[in-house]
Amino acid sequence: MESDDRWLLPDGIEEILPDRALRVERLRRRLLDLYHTWGYDLVIPPLAEFTTALFSGAGSDLDLMTFKITDQLSGRMMGVRADITPQAARIDAHSLRREGPTRLCYAGQVLYTRPRNPLESRCPIQLGAELFGEAGLEADLEVIALLVETLRQAGLDRIQLDLGHVGIYRGLERELDLDADRKRELFELLQHKDAGLGSWVAREVADRRLARLLGVLPDLCGGVDTLERARAVFADAPAAVCDALDQLRRVVESLRRQLPDIELFLDLGELRGYHYHTGIVFAAYCPASTAALGHGGRYDRVGAEFGRARPATGFGIDLGFLCDLVAAANPVGRGIFAPADLVACAGEEIARLRAAGERVVGGFPGQRVDLAELGCDRVLAATPAGYRIEPAPTEH
Repeated sequence: MESDDRWLLPDGIEEILPDRALRVERLRRRLLDLYHTWGYDLVIPPLAEFTTALFSGAGSDLDLMTFKITDQLSGRMMGVRADITPQAARIDAHSLRREGPTRLCYAGQVLYTRPRNPLESRCPIQLGAELFGEAGLEADLEVIALLVETLRQAGLDRIQLDLGHVGIYRGLERELDLDADRKRELFELLQHKDAGLGSWVAREVADRRLARLLGVLPDLCGGVDTLERARAVFADAPAAVCDALDQLRRVVESLRRQLPDIELFLDLGELRGYHYHTGIVFAAYCPASTAALGHGGRYDRVGAEFGRARPATGFGIDLGFLCDLVAAANPVGRGIFAPADLVACAGEEIARLRAAGERVVGGFPGQRVDLAELGCDRVLAATPAGYRIEPAPTEH
């Protein structure tokens, strides 16, 4: 690399500068404090660990997203985490081993081999909450409500929740007489709502009942009335499909009571995280963004490889993305500049201001003062009556 290129960062790798860094940190603290009041214990997993733990229950998608390195001490393969959720599952199953429900939260950077979406960071700060040890829908409802409260605490309103249940497709797929390659083809067609799905199903699926159900699955999306349409469509569906629909109905009914101001959207063909999730899945949106603000769902049995197949549900968000979205509502306050000749004699006053939460920047002898660069909009001045804070002088 040429010497004048040494400042370059790899594509998708970013640094967080002031004032954005301060906004991100303040939001991180506020949200972790929120999770604490809900009973979620903070954990700080390591940046890297053996890949056998990092990929537990997460499927091949996470494997492809993870940078791998060889541990020089053990010779084993390690990975730089691309998702903190499997680490939280390991902590629950192995490190804590609590018998009852365990609530954990975290905030830390992850690293992707490639961005999940164009223009997206490859090293976002993942913030999330996970609930282990409770199989009932009450756990799903709690984490959904906590995601909504997270967005509200950040400064957002008019939140929309997209809901689905991977058990609907799983119940249909289980009945199909298809090999692994054709099941992958079907999954890709459904995931992308491909227009060629109908002809593929007609050609490859011999069971006419299953072919009809698969063909209408991408169209079963919309408001809560989608459930009524689905109940009619899936009247003769396998029992697992009907059970998934019933769970979704109960969640919708509870959310309409608990969060009546939240708009609900159902997508019964939603397959995000299909290889990872096992039940209710959800994502949150707002009018200011076409991208999901946070998403999650149920992922039972992920701790099986650690010896405890506990039920689990949770969510994650990109903290930096959320912070940028609400930047206008969370401005960084400006500070007070204390000239060099006051720093020594006004020590008590400066300490009092800092204790009150003010940012006070001390000057140095001979310093060229640039108040904008220092982030100050006020100046500490000495008067016969004592110290006074004055507005920064206007430049002409």
